[in-house]
Amino acid sequence: MSTRPFIVAIDGPAGAGKSSVSKLLARRLEFALVDTGAIYRCVALMASREGIAFDDDAKLGELLGRVRIHFHVVGEENHVFLGGKDVSSEIRTPPISMGASQVSGRPVVRAGLLALQRRLALEASSGAILEGRDIGTVVFPDADVKFFLQANPEVRARRRFEELFQKGVDSSLEGVLQDQTRRDAADSGREVAPLKPAEDAVHVDSSSMPLSEVVQSLELEIERRRASRGT
Repeated sequence: MSTRPFIVAIDGPAGAGKSSVSKLLARRLEFALVDTGAIYRCVALMASREGIAFDDDAKLGELLGRVRIHFHVVGEENHVFLGGKDVSSEIRTPPISMGASQVSGRPVVRAGLLALQRRLALEASSGAILEGRDIGTVVFPDADVKFFLQANPEVRARRRFEELFQKGVDSSLEGVLQDQTRRDAADSGREVAPLKPAEDAVHVDSSSMPLSEVVQSLELEIERRRASRGT
């Protein structure tokens, strides 16, 4: 029997439901949750605070040595701590979202954070759920199960707009859709680790599925794989 934690990779574009699904799955399965997108957002936030351009590889590389991140799930929220401070809200603003997309395309950043992402997952006692855009293709190409969540652009934009509205962030549905379109193009078109499903990923379209149904379908597949692995 393998002693490595059971690894679940959940990839997909923004607004597909990765965060909500991952949080619920982690809680139901008692797995660790690693939000890799939040890690890149933290890098963008640090760069923004320090006046570092998102394409300045030399300074970004130096900055990576000072990144100290941990996650803590409280109720329905996965809180992100950077240097001991809760930055969960700061990293979700539209400017930082676009910044995260830019820094995540820099080879120096992806290489520098790869070990961190893997370590956070492998330190889990029984299993870990990682959500992002290249988990199944780059971070854990040998994950025990890989999912690719997707939804039509209008549904994704509406979800993001509602999320920002609830957090008191001033935005418009049209603006969110425009930002989403730009980010999709940047994430899918970058040379390093572009957004794409792994060849063996299970595709799930959440456009018209309630959250509970999405979670249940993924959980059934995870339990099937765990049974076959003997964990």
